[in-house]
Amino acid sequence: MDMQKVESNKYAYFEENTSAEIVNARMGSEASPRLREVMSSLVIHLHQAIKEVEPTHEEWKQAIQFLTDVGHICTDWRQEFILLSDILGVSTLVDSINNRRPTGATENTILGPFYVPNAPRYANGANICLDGKGEPLVVSGRVLNTAGEPIPGATIDVWQTNDDGFYDVQQKGVQPDWNLRGVFTADADGKYWYRSAKPHFYPIPDDGPVGKLLGVLGRHPNRAAHIHYIVTAPGYAPIVTHVFTPDCPYLDEDAVFGVKHSLIADFQKMEDENRAESLEFSCPFWSLNWDFVLASQG
Repeated sequence: MDMQKVESNKYAYFEENTSAEIVNARMGSEASPRLREVMSSLVIHLHQAIKEVEPTHEEWKQAIQFLTDVGHICTDWRQEFILLSDILGVSTLVDSINNRRPTGATENTILGPFYVPNAPRYANGANICLDGKGEPLVVSGRVLNTAGEPIPGATIDVWQTNDDGFYDVQQKGVQPDWNLRGVFTADADGKYWYRSAKPHFYPIPDDGPVGKLLGVLGRHPNRAAHIHYIVTAPGYAPIVTHVFTPDCPYLDEDAVFGVKHSLIADFQKMEDENRAESLEFSCPFWSLNWDFVLASQG
């Protein structure tokens, strides 16, 4: 009689060996196919991880407390869960999966939290370094398609930290508004150029639970020195990317795994006094030539 009652149950009772299957069987018909796929995979991998490490009750309590602390520090201006995703390499992985490009096209990387839309539009050659700090840098290049043809009128949106390692929005009242930000337009030959300052490495926010996690993992919070870009043109997939300096001490250990080999640029140190004078630079200065290659939309 008891056996018949057990066999008539709609769902199986919990067993360690089949725990993930038992949990996933509870999903009802209301779950969409995509939600069912995502949650089933998540449960399977989570249960597998738990079985692999076999946490104690105290360790699991600590894990729950850590996630609670991450949630408590989140505000309208700070998203600690995104930071956690970043330092685990998940943000870069999701970005890579969603931005696969044909061979030869410029690779994507993460947007980061400091992009500000509607930056000032400048004519080619403008200097976006408004605080005068850092080593002067001239950037030039072209925007091309995968056939090597220029894309006239392409938009190049650029932003970076100053030489102290801060974005302008982090230092309101200290840095000039729109410091080291600007939007440029490629000319009829796809060419663009502007003046700036050599980028500097900087730390991600490390005063919260994610920063503590980095500390106990023996990791630092520094991002490799880079310049951000968004490059767009009608008919082409937009590029959201970084360009990295090759001499940064954190190049091979960027805290959020944003560095890709194809995005490491060749920054040339220039000793040409005549060229420096024409750019209104001190000498020496830095020069970067960088082409963006856009893939057709779709």
